[in-house]
Amino acid sequence: MLSCLGGDSQCWSASFVFLYVPLSVSSSLSQEQLMSTGGVWSACDHFSQLSKDNKAAVVRVLTSQTGVVKDAIEEIEQAQDPFDDILDDDQEGDEPRGNQDTYWSEKDRRVIGACQGLMKASVACLRKLSSAVRANGDFSTPQNVSQLDDLADISKEISPGVDDLALCLYPPMDYSGVETHVRHTLSHNGIMNSSDQNFTKSCHVCGESELTWVQFLDGAVDHNLQKTKDLIEQDS
Repeated sequence: MLSCLGGDSQCWSASFVFLYVPLSVSSSLSQEQLMSTGGVWSACDHFSQLSKDNKAAVVRVLTSQTGVVKDAIEEIEQAQDPFDDILDDDQEGDEPRGNQDTYWSEKDRRVIGACQGLMKASVACLRKLSSAVRANGDFSTPQNVSQLDDLADISKEISPGVDDLALCLYPPMDYSGVETHVRHTLSHNGIMNSSDQNFTKSCHVCGESELTWVQFLDGAVDHNLQKTKDLIEQDS
């Protein structure tokens, strides 16, 4: 993935050779050829937006994932607004929340709170990793490039896991789905799971100075995971 960034110079060279055509030739091109050429030029405009190196590419991925997870958290928070359906002009029916399947029980809300804790731990993890990559990211060796690639790949799995979890939280709450996706979110959120193969702690971007927040987020994840499981099993 990101290791291919090293071939940018060759890509630029090939593009130049391919695209260098005297402007006078354009008058003899068909409409279809002109449209294809325009598409190529439009794509080439994106070259300037490419990450300059592996480190910058990973930071971009982490930043993007952070925004997606934050959006999911905000949507759940807005959905819990007790006046949301009353103020919604598109609400149909004589009475808001007329169907019991459209609102949460008190138990549901406690489960949501624990799941939000996991989601927020995901955001904190992504932010801390972004800072760590900016400060310590190195792409001078194949091993470090491989670690950066792995970090980006793992990070891309966080937001889909959070989205799937969020969907299960809407009423009527799918407890089985919540428990399944909580484990999925946890497994990708780190990378943080305590094990002999803990990626975060073994990656070169996280040195001794980063161990404090790794351990803190580890504890937050474990706490909210256990809390979610206990709430789901309660009265079941």
